[in-house]
Amino acid sequence: MKAGPALAPLNSQELAQAFARVSPFPLGEESLAALSVHYRALRRWNRSLSLIGPGTVAAVFERHYGEALALLPWIDRNWSRLVDVGSGGGFPGLILSAAVPSLEVTLVEPRERKWAFLQSVARKAALPCRCLNARVDDPLPSDLPEQFDILTVRALKLSAVVLESLARHLAPDGRFFLWVGQEEPSLPDCLVVDRELRLQGSECRRIRSCRLAQ
Repeated sequence: MKAGPALAPLNSQELAQAFARVSPFPLGEESLAALSVHYRALRRWNRSLSLIGPGTVAAVFERHYGEALALLPWIDRNWSRLVDVGSGGGFPGLILSAAVPSLEVTLVEPRERKWAFLQSVARKAALPCRCLNARVDDPLPSDLPEQFDILTVRALKLSAVVLESLARHLAPDGRFFLWVGQEEPSLPDCLVVDRELRLQGSECRRIRSCRLAQ
C-alpha cells in the first residue's frame, strides 16, 4: 500500500489556533484537547492508512476539520444520539463527538484497520464513542441504535434503499446530514431536503439536511 502524505507536526497552541480558525463556535478546553489527540493520531496513522489524501493534506483543517465542524450551528441541543456511517478517519463523527461531548456517537466503519484507528482515538481522547466494525447495507447491522437523532454521511454514497432503511430509525424531529459534491445522491420518498449549507472554498461541496416527509 502506498504511504499516505505526512501532516505537519504542530504543538498544542498551534493546534488550538487552527481549530479555532475553522470552527463556527468557540471550542472548550476539553474539546480542543480531544481534537488535538485526534490530529496527532491522524498524523501518526496516515502514513500507513491514507486516512486523508495528498490533495487535501495542505488544507487539512479547512477541508476536514472545518467541514465537520460546519455542522455545529445545525445541531439541536435536545438531540442526544448521532450515527456516523463510513467514519474512516473520524470526519465528521469523531470530530463532532469532540465538539459536542453530550452526544452519544456511534461510528460505523467497515475497514478493520480504520476501525482500529477510531477505537484508539476515542479511547485516548476519552470520547463517548461506540465504534462498530460493520458495513451499512440492507439489511442494516443489528447493533445500530434502535433510534437516533442525527445521521451523518461524508465521502460515502449510500443507495436510496439503505437510506430508507436508516430512516426507519430516525427520531421524528431528527435529521440526516449528507456531505455532497457534484453528484446528487438519490433520496427515498420518505426523506425531503429542508436546507443546504455551501462549504467554504468550493462551488459544489455542501451539507444537505434531510428530514422525514410528513
